[in-house]
Amino acid sequence: MILPDQVISVSHPDLLQEKVLQFTRAEEIKAAGLYPYFRVIESDQDTEVIINGKKVLMFGSNSYLGLTNHPYIKKASIDAINKYGCGCAGSRFLNGTLDIHIELEDKLAEFVGKDAALVFSTGFQVNIGVIPALLGRHDYLILDELDHASIIEGARLCFAKTLKYKHNDLESLEKVLQSCKPDKIKLIVTEGIFSMDGDIANLPGISNLAEKYGAALMVDDAHSLGVIGEGGRGASSHFGLTDKTDLIMGTFSKSLASIGGFIASDQTTINYLKHHARSLMFSASISPAATASVIAALDVMKKEPERIDQLWTNTNFALTELKRLGFDTGIAHTPIIPIYVRDDLKTFKLAKLLLDDGIFVNPVASPAVSKEDSLIRFSLMATHTKEQIEKAIEKLYVVSKKLSII
Repeated sequence: MILPDQVISVSHPDLLQEKVLQFTRAEEIKAAGLYPYFRVIESDQDTEVIINGKKVLMFGSNSYLGLTNHPYIKKASIDAINKYGCGCAGSRFLNGTLDIHIELEDKLAEFVGKDAALVFSTGFQVNIGVIPALLGRHDYLILDELDHASIIEGARLCFAKTLKYKHNDLESLEKVLQSCKPDKIKLIVTEGIFSMDGDIANLPGISNLAEKYGAALMVDDAHSLGVIGEGGRGASSHFGLTDKTDLIMGTFSKSLASIGGFIASDQTTINYLKHHARSLMFSASISPAATASVIAALDVMKKEPERIDQLWTNTNFALTELKRLGFDTGIAHTPIIPIYVRDDLKTFKLAKLLLDDGIFVNPVASPAVSKEDSLIRFSLMATHTKEQIEKAIEKLYVVSKKLSII
């Protein structure tokens, strides 16, 4: 019973509407005709796509090896649907584990050089599940300041104290490690290839510091698999540090032509994560088609190593041309090439004018990066032809001159 002098606090639904109505930036950009997100593609994901019924050259894809249309992979996906159906109707923890999930985990562990692997439904779920599961309230999570949003979300879900070091800065990392209590768990998490700047983590230096201060090391190889390392095995392989990397994370939505993610480590750690990573235990498992696609993509990577060679031929050519024409590409030296505009509005204008001219690129503006670091993310695929790259760079040059970017 409520007495007359009792006061009940009620959250008024209008407060929610007030909050969402305060977000006007997207509508303002749309009104200016510069909105660059959720652009609808009407075809398969290839070096050329169809948008609004017109052919557009794709330089905004993460399909680094160009495997999304490989006939062997497509057939594997179709065959899996015919055998297993469209979904698993449950989590891996309960009724959603198929024999091909185990097959994929075994192949991934062998591929990256670890004892065992665990497959999640997305790469994002890997990071938001693994990080909180491994660390407790008095432990330390140590991040590169440019780590991916999924790692940041994992940190938010984690009870450990989160500390950041300056991007790829070993001196900054060591100061952070020195501030940690020696008897607590310390986990350093870095990307292998950074998704926006396109540079590679200094794993030799990071690994040395991890060993010196008794920290564990986790490498997010989302953008490294299929790109660097022996046969595309990622950043740890690239530096010969697989044995000194405690956890290797990867995704399937880039080089591996599907969707999903995994974590690889020693058998004991993987067994622990199978019973503690909530984003695995309480999410539906990866679909049969996606699972079979990744198995097939791993087969193709081994059988067609020339794809990685061609990816680097394309990368080196594009970087050389962009620098020759005066573009600011920062410290990038991978297939992810940032073209710095350093002005949000000009970044949106550049992306819009390029799309109008048949070139698809991704604009990256604040708050994803600071306004002073806004950029165009220009990404290469092994299947791009030299002529396609030349055409894109030529149009990029013309529009950039028009906007006084160069």
